[in-house]
Amino acid sequence: MHELSITENILNIALDHAKKENASKVTDINIHIGQLSSIVDDSVQFYWDIIAKDTICEGARLNFSRIPGKFICLDCQKDYLMGSEPGPCPSCKSYNVRIITGQEFQLDSINIEK
Repeated sequence: MHELSITENILNIALDHAKKENASKVTDINIHIGQLSSIVDDSVQFYWDIIAKDTICEGARLNFSRIPGKFICLDCQKDYLMGSEPGPCPSCKSYNVRIITGQEFQLDSINIEK
Protein backbone atom coordinates (compact mmCIF):
# COMPACT_ATOMS: atom_id res chain seq x y z
CA MET A 1 0.00 0.00 0.00
CA HIS A 2 2.98 2.35 0.36
CA GLU A 3 2.98 2.64 -3.42
CA LEU A 4 -0.06 4.93 -3.15
CA SER A 5 1.79 7.54 -1.10
CA ILE A 6 4.86 7.20 -3.33
CA THR A 7 2.69 7.69 -6.41
CA GLU A 8 1.01 10.72 -4.85
CA ASN A 9 4.45 12.23 -4.24
CA ILE A 10 5.46 11.58 -7.85
CA LEU A 11 2.27 13.28 -9.04
CA ASN A 12 2.83 16.30 -6.80
CA ILE A 13 6.43 16.67 -8.00
CA ALA A 14 5.33 16.38 -11.63
CA LEU A 15 2.54 18.91 -11.18
CA ASP A 16 4.86 21.38 -9.41
CA HIS A 17 7.49 20.98 -12.14
CA ALA A 18 4.90 21.39 -14.89
CA LYS A 19 3.44 24.50 -13.26
CA LYS A 20 6.87 26.14 -12.92
CA GLU A 21 7.57 25.44 -16.60
CA ASN A 22 4.08 26.52 -17.80
CA ALA A 23 3.53 23.07 -19.27
CA SER A 24 0.35 22.11 -21.02
CA LYS A 25 0.97 18.38 -20.53
CA VAL A 26 3.31 15.95 -18.79
CA THR A 27 4.21 13.23 -21.29
CA ASP A 28 6.77 10.99 -19.54
CA ILE A 29 8.11 10.38 -16.08
CA ASN A 30 11.32 8.39 -15.76
CA ILE A 31 11.85 6.52 -12.52
CA HIS A 32 14.82 4.45 -11.28
CA ILE A 33 13.99 1.72 -8.78
CA GLY A 34 16.55 -0.48 -7.04
CA GLN A 35 16.21 -4.24 -7.33
CA LEU A 36 16.22 -4.49 -3.54
CA SER A 37 13.50 -1.91 -3.01
CA SER A 38 10.03 -3.14 -2.15
CA ILE A 39 8.35 -0.86 -4.70
CA VAL A 40 6.26 -2.70 -7.28
CA ASP A 41 6.12 -1.05 -10.72
CA ASP A 42 2.65 -2.38 -11.52
CA SER A 43 1.24 -0.98 -8.28
CA VAL A 44 2.69 2.47 -8.95
CA GLN A 45 1.24 2.34 -12.48
CA PHE A 46 -2.16 1.22 -11.14
CA TYR A 47 -2.34 4.12 -8.67
CA TRP A 48 -0.97 6.56 -11.25
CA ASP A 49 -3.79 5.78 -13.66
CA ILE A 50 -6.30 6.62 -10.92
CA ILE A 51 -4.80 9.70 -9.28
CA ALA A 52 -3.47 11.41 -12.43
CA LYS A 53 -6.94 11.41 -13.99
CA ASP A 54 -8.20 14.90 -14.83
CA THR A 55 -4.76 16.49 -14.36
CA ILE A 56 -2.17 17.51 -16.96
CA CYS A 57 -0.37 14.29 -16.00
CA GLU A 58 -3.21 12.07 -17.21
CA GLY A 59 -1.86 9.71 -19.86
CA ALA A 60 1.79 10.38 -19.00
CA ARG A 61 3.97 7.30 -19.44
CA LEU A 62 5.76 6.03 -16.37
CA ASN A 63 9.07 4.59 -17.54
CA PHE A 64 10.66 2.32 -14.96
CA SER A 65 14.27 1.22 -14.98
CA ARG A 66 15.66 -1.19 -12.41
CA ILE A 67 19.02 -0.67 -10.76
CA PRO A 68 20.61 -4.04 -10.00
CA GLY A 69 21.46 -5.03 -6.45
CA LYS A 70 25.22 -4.86 -5.99
CA PHE A 71 27.13 -5.90 -2.87
CA ILE A 72 30.68 -5.76 -1.58
CA CYS A 73 32.00 -8.55 0.62
CA LEU A 74 33.56 -7.06 3.72
CA ASP A 75 35.73 -10.18 4.19
CA CYS A 76 37.33 -10.64 0.75
CA GLN A 77 36.56 -7.15 -0.70
CA LYS A 78 34.99 -8.56 -3.90
CA ASP A 79 31.94 -6.81 -5.28
CA TYR A 80 29.21 -8.75 -7.04
CA LEU A 81 25.74 -8.39 -8.51
CA MET A 82 22.79 -10.00 -6.82
CA GLY A 83 21.17 -12.94 -8.55
CA SER A 84 17.44 -13.51 -8.33
CA GLU A 85 17.74 -13.61 -4.52
CA PRO A 86 20.27 -12.06 -2.13
CA GLY A 87 22.91 -14.53 -1.01
CA PRO A 88 26.43 -14.92 0.27
CA CYS A 89 29.54 -13.72 -1.50
CA PRO A 90 30.14 -16.02 -4.46
CA SER A 91 33.92 -15.87 -3.86
CA CYS A 92 34.22 -16.70 -0.16
CA LYS A 93 30.61 -17.56 0.82
CA SER A 94 30.58 -14.92 3.56
CA TYR A 95 27.38 -13.14 4.54
CA ASN A 96 29.40 -10.19 5.83
CA VAL A 97 28.39 -7.92 2.95
CA ARG A 98 27.32 -4.32 2.39
CA ILE A 99 24.83 -3.11 -0.19
CA ILE A 100 26.36 -0.78 -2.78
CA THR A 101 23.36 -0.29 -5.06
CA GLY A 102 19.82 -1.58 -5.37
CA GLN A 103 17.88 0.29 -2.69
CA GLU A 104 17.36 3.45 -4.74
CA PHE A 105 14.10 5.07 -5.65
CA GLN A 106 14.63 8.13 -7.80
CA LEU A 107 12.44 10.24 -9.99
CA ASP A 108 15.01 10.83 -12.72
CA SER A 109 13.25 13.17 -15.14
CA ILE A 110 9.92 14.58 -16.24
CA ASN A 111 9.12 15.36 -19.86
CA ILE A 112 6.56 18.04 -20.65
CA GLU A 113 4.90 19.82 -23.55
CA LYS A 114 4.48 23.58 -23.48
